[in-house]
Amino acid sequence: MEFDKDLRSIQEVRDLLTQARRAQNALAAMSQEDLDRITAAISAAGAEHAARLAAMAAEETGFGKKEDKEIKNRFAAVTLYEAIRDQKTHGILHEDREHRTVDIGVPVGVVAGLVPSTNPTSTVIYKAMICLKAGNPIIFSPHPSAVGCILETVKVIRQAVERAGAPTGSISCITTPTIEATNTLMRHDITRLILATGGAAMVKAAYSSGTPAIGVGAGNGPAYIHHTANVEQAVKRILDSKTFDNGTICASEQSVIMEARMEPAVKAALRSQGAYLLDEEETKQLSRFILRANGTMNPAIVGKSVETVAKLAGLSRVPASARVLVARETGVGKGHPYSSEKLGLILACYVEPDEEAVLRRCVEILEWEGAGHTFAIHTEDEAVAKKFAAAVPASRVLVNTPASLGGIGATTCLFPALTLGCGAVGGSSSSNNIGPLDLINIKRVAWGVKELEQLRGQAGSASPYTVDDSLLDRLVEQIMGRLK
Repeated sequence: MEFDKDLRSIQEVRDLLTQARRAQNALAAMSQEDLDRITAAISAAGAEHAARLAAMAAEETGFGKKEDKEIKNRFAAVTLYEAIRDQKTHGILHEDREHRTVDIGVPVGVVAGLVPSTNPTSTVIYKAMICLKAGNPIIFSPHPSAVGCILETVKVIRQAVERAGAPTGSISCITTPTIEATNTLMRHDITRLILATGGAAMVKAAYSSGTPAIGVGAGNGPAYIHHTANVEQAVKRILDSKTFDNGTICASEQSVIMEARMEPAVKAALRSQGAYLLDEEETKQLSRFILRANGTMNPAIVGKSVETVAKLAGLSRVPASARVLVARETGVGKGHPYSSEKLGLILACYVEPDEEAVLRRCVEILEWEGAGHTFAIHTEDEAVAKKFAAAVPASRVLVNTPASLGGIGATTCLFPALTLGCGAVGGSSSSNNIGPLDLINIKRVAWGVKELEQLRGQAGSASPYTVDDSLLDRLVEQIMGRLK
């Protein structure tokens, strides 16, 4: 039976790819105005169904909060749309009359969109919008634990774009998700690009497929509270960020770091704002629950409430009012589970002797897991912010803002996106917040402005030989003497 299921899913992918290739040919012939109209339809449909789809996602996956998932859906449908509405992605993008060059935007082709269970509906809205704005059809591969809400979101968006004039096959989704189906989609000759959002294994598979891919690795961002920071405000931002959708955004803070002189003030602010600071025994007890035997994150903590995590880990003294669990950590790497990414309501706490030790610790954490992703700092000293920004291996350095919302461009002026490139240091092909301009190729047209003779003349004028002035003078004298 399982073999038959795999065969059916593989055949479904092949059929979807054939349909998507026909759609690609039609989309490539459309104008920028046509693509803009289709993009607007995605925005309208996503906004109209934001609450319903959010509720479906929360119920099906058991992750996060439906009200926060609705905000993410609206962010993808409205905030993103406002940012890209007037972007040129198709046809002539730029013309330089002085240098006689023209840039022409062309679609990359059929895109494979991998969808995670943590942000299923918002990811579909976001990826569909940036793909269609760039003139690319997209085929979604849903996470098995979120297939219902993903299929419903695809249905809503597909119907909207087809009413707006998009060809059949512009947006589609695998209905029977299997590893074989996803691998077929990623490796097929028709697939031109993979947008990979998901677990580390899936992202690695995307990069190993032989198809160009834009992927996102682990977040694991540290947050440094500098001695110049408004501590109460910094802690508020960190807790607001960490508790948003129960910590399921990969840019959310995973650890709080401070100098020893700041420890009393920071811990007092954490307690007063609802964080529960675990004692040494509780820290050990929860540490055994964070990671699985193979070293990967325990899915039981992902997007769950503090009450649920405490109950599962056997922590009996955690009050019902607790917003986040905070554990003291002293090391990084294997044997230190709090130093890894935790997409739930758990924060590591590091206390270092001075600022240089803080910087070394931040680099160490990111290099262990999260290189190229996100780093947050709370400070009123701009020079310190710039110093850390220059040193940490992160593509997004966020100053005085909730990291989960600042990283995606909701509370900052970064490009609004739900796929956050980690750059070469993070094994990614881009360090951008990914948008439509990452999903086009650019043809460059150039008129000739020089002939070969001019190149030869230029070469002659740059002769490496020099003339001895005294020899030249004697030669002139000889010639003048003969003339006389």
